[in-house]
Amino acid sequence: MPVRSELNTNMPRIRFWNRCAYIRIVAATLFCWLIAGAAAHAQNYQRDINEQVWKPFIKSFDNLDADAFLSLHSKDLVRSGRESNQVLNWNDYLNQQRAGDKRYKDEGTRRTIQLRFTERLANASQAIDVGIYQTSNIGKDGVSRSFYGRFHVVLRLENGTWKILVDTDSSEGGTMSEKDFLAAKPME
Repeated sequence: MPVRSELNTNMPRIRFWNRCAYIRIVAATLFCWLIAGAAAHAQNYQRDINEQVWKPFIKSFDNLDADAFLSLHSKDLVRSGRESNQVLNWNDYLNQQRAGDKRYKDEGTRRTIQLRFTERLANASQAIDVGIYQTSNIGKDGVSRSFYGRFHVVLRLENGTWKILVDTDSSEGGTMSEKDFLAAKPME
């Protein structure tokens, strides 16, 4: 009989611990759903950014189309190729791109750009993309030379469309290489 009374006195404790375990399981499940939901939203933002900014960015860059290229940028743009020690606004950057595109066309040179990412953060109205780019210049003779650099871009949602607000890049003293480029993640 003493065993039976021990069971009776331990029953409330067992029920309490069972309830605590149940609450922890429910809380952990809800937490996982919240985290998964936040990650899904970030992926949707990144998908929108890819479609609205990065895919047309690559196309307009490769096609030497400065006007289409700059249409992807906010009119409040702050642009700096850090090795040039310049900070450009939207109009200055447009003029620089037009001059560069004209030079490539006059020389019969083509160029391409590829982007890979090391960090992507986004919310409903702002985003930061960091990554490595590879630009290749293809001369009239067909010889291709590739260059690498790291970019830091801040994007902003403007009237329902993602735009590049801040764009800075650097070859980091010529230390960026194909190895860095391949180590970064491709656009999904």
